[in-house]
Parts: sequence; C-alpha cells; structure tokens
Amino acid sequence: MPHVHHGASGSFGPVLATAMLIFSALVYLRGWFSLRSNSLGHVPPWRAGSFLIGLFLVWTAVASPPSALDHELLTVHMLKHLLMMTLAPPLIWLGEPASCVAFAIVPVTRRTRVFVLHQTRRTIALCWLASAAALVVWHIPPVFVLPMHSAAWHFIEQSSFLVTGLLFWWPVVQPWPSVLKPDLSMILYLFFATLPCDILSGFLVFCDRVIYPVYLPSSRLWGFSALEDQQCAAALMWTSVTVVYLIAGTVLTMRLLSPQHVHHAAAAREVRSGLGALQHGD
Repeated sequence: MPHVHHGASGSFGPVLATAMLIFSALVYLRGWFSLRSNSLGHVPPWRAGSFLIGLFLVWTAVASPPSALDHELLTVHMLKHLLMMTLAPPLIWLGEPASCVAFAIVPVTRRTRVFVLHQTRRTIALCWLASAAALVVWHIPPVFVLPMHSAAWHFIEQSSFLVTGLLFWWPVVQPWPSVLKPDLSMILYLFFATLPCDILSGFLVFCDRVIYPVYLPSSRLWGFSALEDQQCAAALMWTSVTVVYLIAGTVLTMRLLSPQHVHHAAAAREVRSGLGALQHGD
C-alpha cells in the first residue's frame, strides 16, 4: 500500500522554509556589511558566499521541488540527509554567521567571542554523540516511517538533521579561526565520526533484503527495484561522507603542519612552561 506523506504542512511548508531562509540571509548580510566598517575586522566576501551557498543547500533539501521526492526514493531521502548534515553545515560555519548575525543585533566583544568558543569546545563529545544519534535513530525502520505519515515528525526529523549537523561541524570549522587553532583531536574526531556512517552504509549496501518496505510501491515507478534504490542511497552516503570528511581532515592536517601553526604552538608551550616555573618557584 503506498504510503502517505504530508510534507511540512502541505504546500505551506516549503513557502515558510523559504521565507525563513531568506530572512536568515538578510540578517546575515546586514551584519556582514556592518561588520566590515567595525574595528573588530570584517568577514571576507568568500565567507559570505559560503554562508549563502550553505543556505541554498538547505533550501534545496527542504523546499525545492525535487525535495518532495524523498517519500518516493530512498536515494533522494539520503541526498537530503547529506545536504542537511554533511554539506550545508560546514559551508554555513565558514561564513562565520555567529559573528555577523550577532553584530547585526548587538555588538560583540572579543572577550565574549572567546568565552563562547571555549564553552563550545567543552561540548565536543555532545557534538559527536548528537550527530551519530541522529544518523542511527532516524534510520531505524520503525522510526524511519514516522515522518512519512506525519508533518510534525517530518519537521522534527529535518530540524534534527540540520541542528546536529551544525553541532558536529562547529568544532571542526571553528567559525573564528583567529581565536582557536586546529589540533590532532579534530582529526580523530572526524575519523570516529565516519564509523556510524560506515556501519549503516555497509549494512544497507550489502544487505540482500529491503530494509524499508515503505519504498516498495514507489520505487518501481522509477524503473528500478527498492533494493537497488537502497543500495544506491547507501553507496551515495558512504562515498560522500568519506570524501567530505577526508577533505576536511586534509585541510586540518595542512593547517597543523603549517609553519605559522608550529610557531604559535611553540610559543604557547614556552608560555605554559614559564608559568609553571613561576608557580613552582612560589
């Protein structure tokens, strides 16, 4: 029996999502233009472009006409998942939105920025666990079908993808790179983040039965079986996540090995050793 999918409130959902994304873009641009003339510095144009592209990917996932096909093909569902959790969040953070949006509302001091970032670094385990939980829980078969029949559950699912994606990428991108520097823990963070995806993708690719029977009626309309759709969706997630994480890990490794980073790390060690000697002397 074909399943019923109500979207996010029928045709009103995409309109509302589009309006919210446009509003977010306007607020960001207001702060970006204001920040350029402030003594705190400015966000380079390429970062602003990255932020806007990230919002466009979110719009593609939740409000574009092809996004409605997620209830017809698992491959489309998985593509939306990738856009919301893997591709859009790092692009959004590269735009340094917290700086621009905060400045659009109220000026932010450097001290406030440092405090917020250090508080966030303490939640790195939460960022990882939230992302892994969203990936695993929403692909449990009984949970997977809930958004297919309920607008509320569909909204919760899409929101959790985006929120946990933003949480996951925050410590990796570090929206204020001048404050925090990359370290080896981020390489390990990305490596361990691939494990839940590898397990889920591998299971779906090599499984010889359809895990989500809800796609059995609709997949045939597109010229291939539900099992082939499942394998294609899993392969897409597996390869895309691996490539994106590999690129991110390569960039972080290059920054770690850069002469500038090595110089800052050596200076930080000298300061710590000096403070330790003073404390020991006291």
